[in-house]
Formats: sequence, C-alpha cells, structure tokens
Amino acid sequence: MTEELQDAFARIEAAVAAGDTDLRRLGFWRLVRQVKVDPVLSAHWADVVGRIDRVAFEARVRPRFPVWLGNLVLVLGTLVGGLAVVLAMRVSDPVLAGVALVAAAGIWSVSVHCLAHWVVGRLVGIRFLAYSFGGPFPPRPGLKTDYATYLRVPPSARAWMHASGALATQAAPFVALGFWWVTDAPVWAAWACAALGVAQIVTDVLFSTKTSDWKKVMRERRVARAQLARR
Repeated sequence: MTEELQDAFARIEAAVAAGDTDLRRLGFWRLVRQVKVDPVLSAHWADVVGRIDRVAFEARVRPRFPVWLGNLVLVLGTLVGGLAVVLAMRVSDPVLAGVALVAAAGIWSVSVHCLAHWVVGRLVGIRFLAYSFGGPFPPRPGLKTDYATYLRVPPSARAWMHASGALATQAAPFVALGFWWVTDAPVWAAWACAALGVAQIVTDVLFSTKTSDWKKVMRERRVARAQLARR
C-alpha cells in the first residue's frame, strides 16, 4: 500500500508541476480519501498532500489575498454591521432604522462566515493559505485550507471547522433581528431579517449538503466513523 501511494502521489505531483491542475481527474482526491481513514497514513502523507494541493491551488486560483488582509477586511465588515445596528438604534426615522437593521443582517451574513472558519480552524490546529473569490455570482470570499495541517487534526475537528462558517452565517440575521426590539424600525425590517435567516437555512439544506460546507461536514463525520471502525 505504501509503495502504491508513493508512486501515485509522485505521478500526480509531477503532473501538477507540469501544469495539470485537475486534481480530480488525476485521482488525487481518491488517494486522499484512502489516507484519511487511517490516522497514521494521514499524518505520514500530510506534507505531500498539502504540497500538491497548494501548488495546484496557486496555479489555478487568482487573485489571491493574504490571510491577514482577508481577515482584516472581514473584521472591518463586521464592525460596519455593528455600526449599522447602532445607527438603527439611534435614528428616529423608522425607514432609515429599518434599512440599517436589514443592512446589518446582510453584512454580518457575509463577513462572519470565513472569520468563523478561521477562528475555529486555528483553535483546532488548522492553518490557512489565502483568501480568494469563488462561488456563483456574486462572488464570495473563500478561505483556502492548508491541507497538510488539515489532515493532521481529527476528522471531528475538521467537521466543526466546516460547520462553523455555515452556522455563523445562519445566525447573523437572527442576531440583527434581536436588536429590532430596541429600535424604531418598522415590522417589515424584522420580517426581512427573519426571511434572510430562513432563506439561508433553506439554501443550506437544499444546496450546501451537496456542494459546500455541510457536504464537507458529513464527509468528515463519515471519515470519523470509518476511523472508529478500524480500531
């Protein structure tokens, strides 16, 4: 098994170095699934997997931004959302208060997602490489995992890292909604915040379980069960 993995990873790394970044077609992710079920193999191949994944990512994805810069922008966005809530609490114009409250819900929904991934990831030992933009229009910020450190933490911790961003995004509109009671914002603002929160939950149920964070949560939980079954 070790020799087979060594030959396969060497072939893939050579292909990536030559400019082929289609890791799925190269069979890279199939090999990653194999090593994930064994903690010993995960630790042994972590650096190789991380190196291949990083080279492919950097060749394929542009523009990229430093993690500190992305975090700074998102923290500033979170603060802007907080200022919008303060505005909603202080203005006497109900319409302006309502717009500010709904704006806070939307801003927080975007700004806290990757920050939650980063905070939880760093707490469990996962590092990150860069920020980039991805997803359907409009493009959204994404945080690229350092796969070497990712493989070295337990799958349950990886699952929590993936879940954290989704949970933060889903909670954000309801946090904004909680401030409605202390503003002069009209009732439509409360309904708008609630509708945004519900829409994000429904979207996650319909799509994220197939293509995004919740799919990865379920994947890592399956890995955890597979590791437990091997003991």
